[in-house]
Amino acid sequence: MPYPYEETTRLHAPNQPWDTGYLARGRHKLYYEQCGVEDGVAVMFLHGGPGAGCSPAHRRMFDPLKYRAILLDQRGCGRSTPYACIEENTTQDLVEDIEALRVHLGLGKIILFGGSWGSTLALCYGIAYPENVAGFVLRGIFLGSQPEIDWFLYDMGRFFPEAHKDFVEFLPKAERDNILDAYLKRLTSLSSGDALSAAKAWASYENSCATLISQQRGSGDGALAISLIEAHYFKHRCFINDNYIIESVNRLSHLPAVIVNGRHDVICPPFTAKALHDKWGPKSQLHLIDEAGHSAFETGMLAALLRGLDKVSASR
Repeated sequence: MPYPYEETTRLHAPNQPWDTGYLARGRHKLYYEQCGVEDGVAVMFLHGGPGAGCSPAHRRMFDPLKYRAILLDQRGCGRSTPYACIEENTTQDLVEDIEALRVHLGLGKIILFGGSWGSTLALCYGIAYPENVAGFVLRGIFLGSQPEIDWFLYDMGRFFPEAHKDFVEFLPKAERDNILDAYLKRLTSLSSGDALSAAKAWASYENSCATLISQQRGSGDGALAISLIEAHYFKHRCFINDNYIIESVNRLSHLPAVIVNGRHDVICPPFTAKALHDKWGPKSQLHLIDEAGHSAFETGMLAALLRGLDKVSASR
């Protein structure tokens, strides 16, 4: 159903974390921060990508007088180290990182707030640890299946043909039949120049398709983590079976969920959100935002997410 929004809804004022730290997990050191009020409703923000990292704008999605917001840079990205590392970096590793951080911070049940890949990770954690989850706020649903990966690599070009043309033509003609392998070879190249060039081409394609109005953003250096880690996960089919999440939703159906998707989201088309909602049952609310694509900050998306968070918090 379309979701009514208030044009006056804005991000909260800029704020600083009251706690930051690193959690040692194997060869990785994971950066985390806590914002808002220490005795507030615990909500963990799971960023997209995989490999995108958190930003100061993400803190501003959470009312600092109500929520204890925990932001985590996943393995290999953001301020976590080593940067752009794909070793010991799987979906199962990330799920266990969330649980380790929850225990480290002494939290009970948490609300999971994730978009795009963050929705995938939130669902995988919930399936593994439903007893530790109070509810979900999910945006831009991605279930980690091979058809969704193929859509990203090949079929988004139906809507953004210019961006897809540039994405494909970065590669030599002889390698264009297998876009993923060709990019992964370059992203893992010992030549930093080759890796950064491939990262810039990958990130430019993704960013061009992420909003209703196409935008070009990102540099090669800043894009290396998201491009390399995404390609790594896509090569391994996100380390889950195609139907793993949808077939396991029964483990979550007793929990409240607000699902928000842009009607014009080309990266994560809304029919996937509808399928998840239908499988979830009456505890799920689906809101399709008519004037939005994939970004959380497009028209109507922010209002739907913040209102959804308040609903999930009230229903705990």
